[in-house]
Amino acid sequence: MFLKTVGPDEATGEVAEIYQAEIARIGFLMEATACWTTRPEVLPLFEQFSEGVKANFSLGMRGWRLITFIAAKQAPSTYCTHVYARSLIKELGSKAQVLALQRDFRRAGLSDKEVAMLAFAEQVARDASKTTQGHIDALREVGFSDVEISDIALCASIRSFVSRFFDATGATPEPVFFDDDLEFREAMTVGKAI
Repeated sequence: MFLKTVGPDEATGEVAEIYQAEIARIGFLMEATACWTTRPEVLPLFEQFSEGVKANFSLGMRGWRLITFIAAKQAPSTYCTHVYARSLIKELGSKAQVLALQRDFRRAGLSDKEVAMLAFAEQVARDASKTTQGHIDALREVGFSDVEISDIALCASIRSFVSRFFDATGATPEPVFFDDDLEFREAMTVGKAI
């Protein structure tokens, strides 16, 4: 971490509650959480926003994970790619499927609807200023509602923002997220070297 943040032993109030909940849930405090505490009042605000968006996310956790993974590649965020690769191994059933997704989601065996979703997420993360009505119409044609389209854009945008913030503050992925398979680990290292 490049910046001084609040450590678990010095955390108080809402920051301490967030830290304790994360440690209870996964066994450690992620740098992706601690990096917000250079300004401690920001962590509870971000947690509330992020959890609020996820709680009502119209595309389910599979959609959230897929969109996040593709947006993280565009950032490019090694941290977020490694973290979400781990959860996608369980979601998709194998490391080979995650590698296929990372290399080319259009040829990774996803449904046409998921491919359209990820193409839009990629566009948003790469350069949202080039989004056109045509992109939206294409999503509607394959069955996405406006709420779902908004959620794709929201998820990809959030990931672009937080991935860049993590890198800017020096947050690095914890070793627990690194796969033992060197080829897989190298493929997930899309930005900052580990």
